[in-house]
Amino acid sequence: MPHDTTSSRGGLTPLASIDAFCRKVFLAAGTDEPTADAATRAMMHGTRHGIDSHGVRLLGHYVKGLTEGRLNPRPQIAVASNLGAIASLDADNAHGALATYTAMAHASRLAVDFGIGAVAVRNSSHFGPAGAYAMTAAGHGLIGFAFCNSDSFVRLHDGAMRFHGTNPIACAVPVRGSDPWLFDMATSAVPYNRVQLYRSLGRELPAGVASDERGYDTRDPDIADMLAPLGGEFGFKGAGLAGISEILSAVLTGMKLSFDIAPMPGPDFSTPRGLGAFVIALNPEAFLDLETFDAGMKCYVETLRNSPARDGFKVMAPGDREWAVARERAERGVELDPATADSFRTLSTQYGVDFPA
Repeated sequence: MPHDTTSSRGGLTPLASIDAFCRKVFLAAGTDEPTADAATRAMMHGTRHGIDSHGVRLLGHYVKGLTEGRLNPRPQIAVASNLGAIASLDADNAHGALATYTAMAHASRLAVDFGIGAVAVRNSSHFGPAGAYAMTAAGHGLIGFAFCNSDSFVRLHDGAMRFHGTNPIACAVPVRGSDPWLFDMATSAVPYNRVQLYRSLGRELPAGVASDERGYDTRDPDIADMLAPLGGEFGFKGAGLAGISEILSAVLTGMKLSFDIAPMPGPDFSTPRGLGAFVIALNPEAFLDLETFDAGMKCYVETLRNSPARDGFKVMAPGDREWAVARERAERGVELDPATADSFRTLSTQYGVDFPA
């Protein structure tokens, strides 16, 4: 996935300073430590890896939800049901990051015991970058999957109304001695937050990713009323993938379907939105010996990266671009887009937290 770029205005800010600022703001706004930690970790995953649409630009939005009633700042997350390698988690209207990190931790424990762990999450909320949760499984030597549905903003193929959410799918696979193979995608052509980011930057959208209120393509982010499904002229594929996330995250959890979820931007920030999510962890050693698995993944990834490319291009494995951005930003810092910088200044004044240096 191409990483988002930020405005050329202003200077670079170290990731550690941004991380500390977010945590302090969450705590000053009244959240408990687990919520502040999980929400910050998820946002920083986005910002660190260049997925700025799902990064720290969401801080003000999350604080609004946590202080006005949409999100529970001190939830009591509990396992609602458990059957072998399968579990359901009641998130108690927690921030979606805390709910999903908790679910993946439980799924990973189940995968160690049973070879697989699958956890359905109910009473959750927006969880940001799906890859953050798949990555936690890969960090423990497991294959991780994460799914979520969200409020309707994506038309169907040839459709003229909002039907699915952006409904992301992510998968992370450990690669010994290397960064994980990481696939993280919205089933829309682009995520909605990227439209918001382009509005902030005053940039024109790519062709074929957004539609006006009648369902016709537009490149103007200010009049984009809905997103197109992934696939362009073959958008039925993106719409079908969105259906997979919808079924796992909403139907299987008993939560709201995308077209019944209250809009993420409000105006109501006092009512929980009733989102679901779904995570899976697979233990490679349940299928074959670890040495064979590691050798297979290494051979696959190295052959992929060394395969012939078109002139002027380079073949990359899923995640390679994000890892490169993460290394660069770890060294140089990141430049906040204008809207995010303005939001940080407001939060700094409101909660008495020093603006990140």
